[in-house]
Amino acid sequence: MLKPKRRITATRLLAAGLIGALLYFAHIAFVPLALALLLSLVLSGPVEALRRWRVPRSVSAAILLLAILGSFAGLANLFSEPAQQWFAAAPHTFRLVEKKIRPFAVVMARIGELRAAADNLGSAPDSHSAAAAAAPATAPRQSAPVFLFDETRGLMLSFVTVVILTLFLLSGGPPMLARMTAAFASDLESAHILTCIEKVRAEVGRFYVTTALINVGLGLSTALAMQLCGMPNPLLWGTVAAVLNFIPYAGPSVTLIVVTTVAIISFDEAGRIIAVAASFLGLATIEGQFIQPLLVGRRLELNPMLVFLALWFGGLFWGIPGIVLATPSLVALKVVAAQSKNGQALLSFLSPHSDSEDDDVQIAGLRRRVAHDA
Repeated sequence: MLKPKRRITATRLLAAGLIGALLYFAHIAFVPLALALLLSLVLSGPVEALRRWRVPRSVSAAILLLAILGSFAGLANLFSEPAQQWFAAAPHTFRLVEKKIRPFAVVMARIGELRAAADNLGSAPDSHSAAAAAAPATAPRQSAPVFLFDETRGLMLSFVTVVILTLFLLSGGPPMLARMTAAFASDLESAHILTCIEKVRAEVGRFYVTTALINVGLGLSTALAMQLCGMPNPLLWGTVAAVLNFIPYAGPSVTLIVVTTVAIISFDEAGRIIAVAASFLGLATIEGQFIQPLLVGRRLELNPMLVFLALWFGGLFWGIPGIVLATPSLVALKVVAAQSKNGQALLSFLSPHSDSEDDDVQIAGLRRRVAHDA
């Protein structure tokens, strides 16, 4: 017979497991909804600002969404020609990469042969393994056009769903939220929920606006550095750096790998390759260690380990949308914990730093509780 505390803990773990399974298997339904909620939180500030100028919410929401879609279409049109050039030069690029990594590939192949010889030493293959090696099972493959059509159709349906949901959420605004909360809670609880939603909207919107400005600066600096290093299409790599920098840790790492690979393909001198990698690494370090903490502020700082775990589980559950939603979800959770009466423990858990004296007090209190229960 479980004690009441252990029974409550087991129930919570079971509920968390069921919620995780639901989010994983029903990601097709939840991902567009989550992305629409994120966009509505970010864009609700400009919509309410236009509302004060007598512009209807539906009109301002449509204008903002059209402006965003037009900006993405313009960027796609701007970089379509460099992308086509890279695609046309792909065979030559692959041959060049193969030529440059051939010595390393030869060494790795030799190591693989030695390891295979060591594994096979003293062991003779039996008839079953020989038969399995002679006749490997072949699984039916889906044709490339059908696979491409299915993926494109799924992406387009999700994209249209996100746009429509975002338009509805922005058009409804605070009145719709008030009606929804009033249907499930009392007046006092509804007022507190609306206050929390407003705080989350303000903090997430401020976080994304500041982060967007920082990333634009990083993109321009990266483009200038790539131009000085002689990289082809420097504006393209600046845009890649700005877009991927919205993903903490993983984004700058991917950008560093991409620009270094392009430098290896483009240049024969080791000094220029090192200059490209070192210049972006220096810009990313300045942005991450100085500019980001200075402009974003300590109140939105999060525990780096939790951010990494959120990115990991977000990518595991929902792929790229999960990675995009990981950081704002933690920011929203921290704001909700700050507005809750019993959220101090969660707030301390999410924060990156804590006072050592407070830590000693908490550890001492935990030891006393454990001794009392024992």
